[in-house]
Order: sequence, then C-alpha cells, then structure tokens
Amino acid sequence: MKHKLEQRVYYADTDAYGVVWHGTYLRWMEAARVEFCDILGIDLVELKTNDIAIPVTNINVRYKSSAFLDEKIIIETNLTKISPLTATFSQVIKNADSGLIHTIAEVEVVAVHNDGKIYRRLPDELKSKLERALECKD
Repeated sequence: MKHKLEQRVYYADTDAYGVVWHGTYLRWMEAARVEFCDILGIDLVELKTNDIAIPVTNINVRYKSSAFLDEKIIIETNLTKISPLTATFSQVIKNADSGLIHTIAEVEVVAVHNDGKIYRRLPDELKSKLERALECKD
C-alpha cells in the first residue's frame, strides 16, 4: 500500500536562498508516516494510552536534489517490511509536477513502552494493522 501526501514548500521550510533545509525533509516524512498510520487505523495517541510508542530507531536518507520555495512536492510512503521487532518504511519525496526525486529514505521503527523499554515483539494490535498494509498492493 502506497500513501501519497502533497505538500507545498513554505518560507519556514527553506534557508536564506529559498532552498529546502535538510531537516525539513525529515519533518515531512514524519507527517506522511503519521497520515499513513491514520489510514491504517493506527491511532498514535491511543497507542500511547495503551503504553505503546513507535519511535524511529534508524533512518537512511539519500538527498538527490533540492526542493525550492513554493514548489509542490509529494511524499510517498510505503511499508516494505515487518520483522518480529521492527517495521520498515520506504519514503520518497519528489516534485509533484515533474516527478524529480529529492530524497529517498528507509525508516525503521520499533515499539517501546512509554518508559522507553523495548517490546520483545511488535504488539499484536499494531502488527496486525501493519500486516494488512503489507498485503495490500497498489
């Protein structure tokens, strides 16, 4: 299952030259993963009340080209792998009109208790919803 989130580049996203600041891409990826989880029925606030958080533990980003002020971009998010302990997302940020790729990333998350202790396995309520996304091809 692939999710697409459209975003416009605002002044706050850029440096003095109108080029998107490198950390902005991470914020956009986070927003897209939250939207992806919402579509899957994974309510992150509800998970927290059930003593589950899913922080990023590993992220590998390849910056390929710069995005610029007022550009329309698309953040594509796809769940690519689930292991007993982790879930891995691939994310691509590209220009909405030309398709020019700005970043490619692989993001790994784990499940932890609210006190930070890691779950030995992804909790069933989380894993079952993630597995449905893996099965859904589009």
